[in-house]
Amino acid sequence: VHIEIGWIAVLGALWLIVLVDIQKIEFLLEKIEWATLLFFAALFIMMEGLKELGLMDFVANHAADLIRKVPEEKQLLVAIIIILWVSAIASSFIDNIPFTTAMIPIVLNLGEDSDLSIPLSPLIWALAMGACLGGNGTLIGASANVVCAGLSEQHGYPISFNRFFKAGFPMMIVTVFVAMIYLLICHAAIGWNGPS
Repeated sequence: VHIEIGWIAVLGALWLIVLVDIQKIEFLLEKIEWATLLFFAALFIMMEGLKELGLMDFVANHAADLIRKVPEEKQLLVAIIIILWVSAIASSFIDNIPFTTAMIPIVLNLGEDSDLSIPLSPLIWALAMGACLGGNGTLIGASANVVCAGLSEQHGYPISFNRFFKAGFPMMIVTVFVAMIYLLICHAAIGWNGPS
């Protein structure tokens, strides 16, 4: 029987509600971070809307066109840099989970494009590192940041977007730059590209 992951989560939640004493339900519902859950739901809806509007295809087409303009021996180098930095900057301002979900088909298309001779493995690593490290740039960039800020505010220590940005964004730039050097050495210089 094939059941979607969402239904498994809903059925699990319903089963837990059945198991919990009815008097404890109100207490449990008060402890749930509803604002955080709604924030993530809205982000996933926004990313799906941007995908439906064609923004992701627009980004993919322009990235592929830019990579095609480069000599073939430099295409991997340019692809790694573009995917890494676009993912990092975008993931700073859009939560990295829905952004990565939307970018995976784009990276797969770039790896399978017959006009480009780029192995898939370095593109996936560039996306993973860019989205992960880019999420550290702003308060809304990563799920952990949002949850931590919500819990911090509940305990009387609010973290503002600007305060987080002043510390997080420079750190994100440094870590993405280090990741770029690592990826370029491993994949463009050494050729450690795994199966393509």
